[in-house]
Amino acid sequence: MHTGWKSTGKSSASRGKSRTEVVLPKISDVAVVAPNFKRRLSGVTSTIVQLVPLQARSLGITTLGPGLPSHLPKLRLRDLPRLWSRPAGRPFRIWHARRNVEMLAGIALRDVLRMPIRLVFTSAAQRHHSGWTRGLIRRMDAVIATSGRSAGYLTVPAEIILHGIDLDRFRPAPSRDAQKAALGLAGRRLIGCSGRIRHQKGTDLFIDAMIALLPRYPEWTAIITGRATAEHADFDAELRTRVEAAGLAERIRFLGEVADVRPWFQAFDLYVAPPRNEGFGLTPLEAMASGAPVVASDAGAFREMIVEGTTGRIVPVDDVPALTAAIETYLADPDALPRAGAAALAHVRQKFPLAREAAEIQRVYERLWSAADRG
Repeated sequence: MHTGWKSTGKSSASRGKSRTEVVLPKISDVAVVAPNFKRRLSGVTSTIVQLVPLQARSLGITTLGPGLPSHLPKLRLRDLPRLWSRPAGRPFRIWHARRNVEMLAGIALRDVLRMPIRLVFTSAAQRHHSGWTRGLIRRMDAVIATSGRSAGYLTVPAEIILHGIDLDRFRPAPSRDAQKAALGLAGRRLIGCSGRIRHQKGTDLFIDAMIALLPRYPEWTAIITGRATAEHADFDAELRTRVEAAGLAERIRFLGEVADVRPWFQAFDLYVAPPRNEGFGLTPLEAMASGAPVVASDAGAFREMIVEGTTGRIVPVDDVPALTAAIETYLADPDALPRAGAAALAHVRQKFPLAREAAEIQRVYERLWSAADRG
């Protein structure tokens, strides 16, 4: 096991940050580079932030790029020339890209600068790639798809590795009722929807379902976490106007971006993920790991993570009547909620631990290194 990484033992409560800080050792110990060439937070960034500290327990790995928290090991741009040297005990380093620009940079390092590097790309997209992207992907040494659906859009062989969830961070509260009381919602049943407020995420579909259902179920309150960026401000304002017009402003609450989503997931009795389009989508896993069943659209990898009728329900994309009906099965039968929540928790703990994802990714790395040793 790799032992060159130091742990500070500091913890963080915000989404995506690891509980353990790691410090970059000497460059000869770096066997994998995980670039992140996007400053704004995204699902890809969140994946890197969660995975790298876990991978660092058994592997020399570092990040490169802006927008990452200080507790992650980081390679500086001025250190790039040092990648011409080979890592200790490995025939080459692995450059694990997750975006086009990162694939392009890796190709330049490997094929133009002739550095001892091999390229791995993870694809989460569920759409046909452009010719430019397909060309980049064909030049990778290994490709990972985050779901079977994502793999179906690739024209090269891919290893399917579904994302996992940090089960130490996302877990049920000791008492859901006490958690609600701590949030100022004692005695309420809560239905949650989390993510950026925009058309793609289907926030309007959730609002339509809540406007239809909440008048019939007065014990329920809907909670929406996530912010609307400037380009989606009009969409957000229109949703709030509809809620006001329905007289439900006190029961459909827009919280905006919260510092820590975990207390809210621990308080939700039911979670809804209604996007029209999604790459993978981690929030259903976070909800199920917190003990809540999930109603989700057939987007992202939701069909591959939710057991229909057991841990939640899957409905067609952009179908408000189907979404409303699936949600109502739980609102009308509150006794089903704890059973479904317990099944969701057991399912995620068995199938979706973050350690499983890290181990499967490392097996891809090891196959590349072993092939080079044999060759």
